[in-house]
Amino acid sequence: MRALALSIAGLVVAATTTAQARDQRTAAVGMRAHIEQLVLPGSELGPAPSTFGAPVVVRVVAVWPHGELRRYDLEWVGLEAGRHDLARFLVRKDGSPTADLPAIPVEVTSVLAEGVTEPGELPPRAPERLDGYRTTQIVAAAVWGAGLLAILLVGRRFRRAKVVVQAPPTLADRLRPLVQAVVDGSADTAAKAELERLLVAFWRARLGLHEAHPAAAITAIKQNAEAGALLRQVEAWLHMPSPPLATDVHEALAPYRTVTADGLAPIAAPGGR
Repeated sequence: MRALALSIAGLVVAATTTAQARDQRTAAVGMRAHIEQLVLPGSELGPAPSTFGAPVVVRVVAVWPHGELRRYDLEWVGLEAGRHDLARFLVRKDGSPTADLPAIPVEVTSVLAEGVTEPGELPPRAPERLDGYRTTQIVAAAVWGAGLLAILLVGRRFRRAKVVVQAPPTLADRLRPLVQAVVDGSADTAAKAELERLLVAFWRARLGLHEAHPAAAITAIKQNAEAGALLRQVEAWLHMPSPPLATDVHEALAPYRTVTADGLAPIAAPGGR
């Protein structure tokens, strides 16, 4: 009774396993397919050695004893469209012949049209439109361009205005406070002497009198129509008992308005006279 129960249970398990087994006898080129729980006679089988140009490749996934027979799970891949027999691609591990094997027919289908051996080019297709992206790019480019123009134009005007505002002072601007102080009577002796020293040093450089004796250089400066006007006036303020104070400062400084104050730096140092 116990033996009968075990036999029935084995049949049930076998039937269940067989019902769940895959039996894929058709597949497209290059696609894997499975034939499971296939019972074949004889000694144990294995895949035949692979050869170049073989239309089918077979792999033995698992094998179990099945009474005097054996039960196999096979995996196969078709490489050439058409009908093929998987038994041709199996060999026995003990080297015995496989003439007693039943045919294992499969069919390999092709996704290409009949007579076509290579895939054709895909038809041209317009790329998908990314909504708003092109518009965003155009707006961003316009904003960037406007910003660049603003930097170039506005920044250049600002630099020009800055240069005009920060124009270097002229020699007339440097001399005016000294001359005005002398005219107003507020200059002390040191300020008057400094004014005379600056004028003599400037005109010695301008008239090329570096090598001349100081006395000869002063005489030559006084005799110059342009250079002598302010220097004679300064000497009158310094040396005459009652110097004339009615002086047009603007007219006296006219020759020095075209000379920048930078030109005064090398001759205003001590020892420049």
